[in-house]
Amino acid sequence: MRTVIQRVKQARVTVDGLEIGTIGQGIVALLGVHTHDGPDQAAWTATKIAGLRIFADDSGKMNLDVREAGGSVLAISQFTLLGSCEKGRRPSFVAAASPEHAEPLYERVILELKALGIPVATGRFRADMHVELINDGPVTLILDSPTTSTHTN
Repeated sequence: MRTVIQRVKQARVTVDGLEIGTIGQGIVALLGVHTHDGPDQAAWTATKIAGLRIFADDSGKMNLDVREAGGSVLAISQFTLLGSCEKGRRPSFVAAASPEHAEPLYERVILELKALGIPVATGRFRADMHVELINDGPVTLILDSPTTSTHTN
């Protein structure tokens, strides 16, 4: 899975002009599912999101995770994160999982986050969404689960 994490002061998502998810302080997690991803990658992603120490403690250092900071997660499915722009001018999405494969894994990340005690708001899978957020910092990170990662650490 490829996930873009943004630390936010607040965020909301709308579909057809109706707000379907909103959070205060927390994390917006844009989730893209790779064709080779499975339940292990969903669990890894949820654990990583929950455990990232990206919120300031009383000393102003990034030492708190989203739970410790009293925050929430807004989880948004976004297959375009798996788009390749290496060739031509139109992105290729061959690495993105089909909706039938991706949706259960997206839902699994949400269930895992909730099981870890994190309040979660969501977008709507396969919908045309508008996401508004106030990025805090800004702090933006990219997570690649072990099977889709190009990094070795």
